[in-house]
Amino acid sequence: MSVELLDTTRFHGFRVRRQIAGKTYQEYFSLKKDGKRMRGAARAAVKQQAEDRDAVLQKLQAKAKAEAAKNALFDKDGKVRGILFRMKTEKSGTRTPVFQIGIMSAKVGKIVNTTVSINLHGLETAWQKAVDFYIDHKKISKRAKVYQELLSAQPSKAQLDAMKRKRPKKV
Repeated sequence: MSVELLDTTRFHGFRVRRQIAGKTYQEYFSLKKDGKRMRGAARAAVKQQAEDRDAVLQKLQAKAKAEAAKNALFDKDGKVRGILFRMKTEKSGTRTPVFQIGIMSAKVGKIVNTTVSINLHGLETAWQKAVDFYIDHKKISKRAKVYQELLSAQPSKAQLDAMKRKRPKKV
């Protein structure tokens, strides 16, 4: 909650402050009437008014945050941020195509990583597994429209073949 009691020489009352989509919303609710400090029921009424306004701003903040998170799922090329196609070099030296997922998890509150083998599962199933891991940690419903958008962002076989042909850089 971002309702704060301010008691200074210049102001006595509650301040409600939240950041929503990069803009600061800040409102003041005075606890003075006719130059005197409010007490009892009048003070409680002003506090309730401030908390009600904070609740409205909190909903707007959550909506803006969800919208920003949804828009941040895709880069400018339409690729899913956090799911990468990589040629993983095994200990034996063979190169295996995988989808590598590395994202900030809303589920566990830290960065999570995994890989899904394209050779083992096939292109479509590997992409499905990668997206399912992604939405699980991003807390996106399978019923959401964005889930279908994520599934449809699957790289084509031709794109993957082009990546396979690239040689790794020698270090």
